[in-house]
Amino acid sequence: MSTPASPARTARTGLLALGAVAAPVLFTLAWVILSLVSDGYTIGGDRISPYSNLTQPISGLGLGTTAPYMNTAFVLSGVLLAAGLVGFFRIVRGGRAVWRRISLVGLGLAPVGLVLIGLFDLESPGLHFLGVVLAFQLPFLVFIATGLHLRGVDGFRRLGTVLLTVAVPLTLIGVVLFQLTFDEAATADGEGVAGLTQRLWLTEVWCWFAVLGWAAWRAPKR
Repeated sequence: MSTPASPARTARTGLLALGAVAAPVLFTLAWVILSLVSDGYTIGGDRISPYSNLTQPISGLGLGTTAPYMNTAFVLSGVLLAAGLVGFFRIVRGGRAVWRRISLVGLGLAPVGLVLIGLFDLESPGLHFLGVVLAFQLPFLVFIATGLHLRGVDGFRRLGTVLLTVAVPLTLIGVVLFQLTFDEAATADGEGVAGLTQRLWLTEVWCWFAVLGWAAWRAPKR
């Protein structure tokens, strides 16, 4: 059932919503800076050096000398994103209740995924890749629910349409492109372009989280 409501924010909820903007900034700065100082990493007894943004996944920075910093960035970006989503859903009310609930639960799993990635590195592949699915693959479906939710909220209808027509297909393309270019053996040999395609995909997902936080922050003050 649709519940009409106008988006409104207080100073407090507005600051919370900006957490969804701060999280991608922190995450991106972390991998950019750490990739410049990384001397490579060891996994499964194999030494991968030098580290390359073109061939290596961001998670590779969670091993070796950069591990404490990158893994901390994963966890902190998850905490910031969680705060941003709390602010977002406090500000953006209304729309169909079913889509709001699905969106809330689905988007809420992304911060959980980021924390999992930070706590469990590539040496614990099961939980690590579960984190990747929750944080960066699941949004392909969640953006559908979020778009349908926002289309029922005054002031956010256009953003809902953009999520459905742009964010959903771009995220799907990002996931598929990475899967097509990723080869474990090639990555171990420092070959291929999986590092690049992963960064394009993850950055695209992060941009939409930032857009949601920014849109909520710009909503009319109560």
